[in-house]
Amino acid sequence: MAEIRHEARGAARELGGGPPGRQKIAFLLNSKYCDFLENSIEYGNSLCSKLPKSMLELTMTEHQLVSRLVEALREIPDVHADVGRWELSGGRSDRGLDAVVDLRVAGKSLAVLVEAKRAVYPRDVRQVIWQIRDASRAWSGSHPSEVVSLIAAESISPGAKELLRSEGVGYYDSGGSLYLPAPGIYLYIDKPPPKTLVKSIRSLFSGRRAQALHALLLHRQAWFGVTELAQLAQVSPATTSQVLTELERFDWLEARGQGPSKERHLREPAALLDAWVKQVKGEQAPTLRRYYVPATKPDALPMRVAEAFERLGVEYAISHEAAAQRLAPFLSSVSQVRLRLLPGRASDDALAELGARPVTEGTNLAVIETKSAGELMFRERLEGLWLASPIQIYLDLLRGEGRSKEIAEHFRKERIGF
Repeated sequence: MAEIRHEARGAARELGGGPPGRQKIAFLLNSKYCDFLENSIEYGNSLCSKLPKSMLELTMTEHQLVSRLVEALREIPDVHADVGRWELSGGRSDRGLDAVVDLRVAGKSLAVLVEAKRAVYPRDVRQVIWQIRDASRAWSGSHPSEVVSLIAAESISPGAKELLRSEGVGYYDSGGSLYLPAPGIYLYIDKPPPKTLVKSIRSLFSGRRAQALHALLLHRQAWFGVTELAQLAQVSPATTSQVLTELERFDWLEARGQGPSKERHLREPAALLDAWVKQVKGEQAPTLRRYYVPATKPDALPMRVAEAFERLGVEYAISHEAAAQRLAPFLSSVSQVRLRLLPGRASDDALAELGARPVTEGTNLAVIETKSAGELMFRERLEGLWLASPIQIYLDLLRGEGRSKEIAEHFRKERIGF
């Protein structure tokens, strides 16, 4: 094998048994409809909370969150909700609680003990669950009503929601999502995440922050200090520190040491790559400049293109099917070369030397113009060609047409491995 040289660039339906005749109500709501499972009644959009207005940062107070929670509960038929007490912090039995909501569902009463947070990530969930359960036990010892615990936050990451559901702890976020499990009652509203969380996640996978993520994925076995990772990714230590902090919130990193000697290791590379895939699928595919290079057979085209670019000092990286085929063969042949290219006079001269002419069909060379040299980082040299990094090839394939997504899954399994 040729040596590769790296360039340092729904909802559960079972409600848990119980004696016959016990009133059980289950709601499964989403942005399009609300399905009353037990009674087979469909209800319209009036049950679905509206999305919040665009916010650039977390701004809601505890009172606002609890008030929004109560409003969301009141929108559901046969549900009555009122705030019984606010800011319970005076004694041991009240510690860790911001409010108690008196809830009545189809004649059944219970107390919802609410802890309000600004944002909740997987890293926070274990401590939050311990705190609210401790408070719930203390509350139950001095109050006769049935109790359920709930976290209200402006934003709760998908991973945190999954952990809360698995532990049977309710949640509400400012995007309108609601999960409230209790004996005989099951309320579940699944809405898109609030825009604050969407914006935060999107910024993580763009620009220079993406370079740090790229480095972590390619060197997932390594331990990095902030400075070391910053140098590898060619970004500032401040940017690197921000990225690592965000990844720790998602509980994707493992850390050791303290202070300046602290190091991190990417413990969950598959989760990080899956999150990047979600962002890519929601973005518009980059514009391709399509060309036809005459008098060249498909199997000879990559080398001819490479020679023309390198002769004029043009930086490039072959991606999509042409690159995937060399690293993890899947197709019998590839008729088109797609590559990333730094625009400029030299690249235009190289295309002219190739005799490449713009076309709308019959393309055999497609160019993705890069915005910065950072998009060519971690390219690999193989058999006289510069190939994009495996991570970049995979993400580019997901944006492609035809069988490219099928090729992407094969490539991830055979070449990336997680």
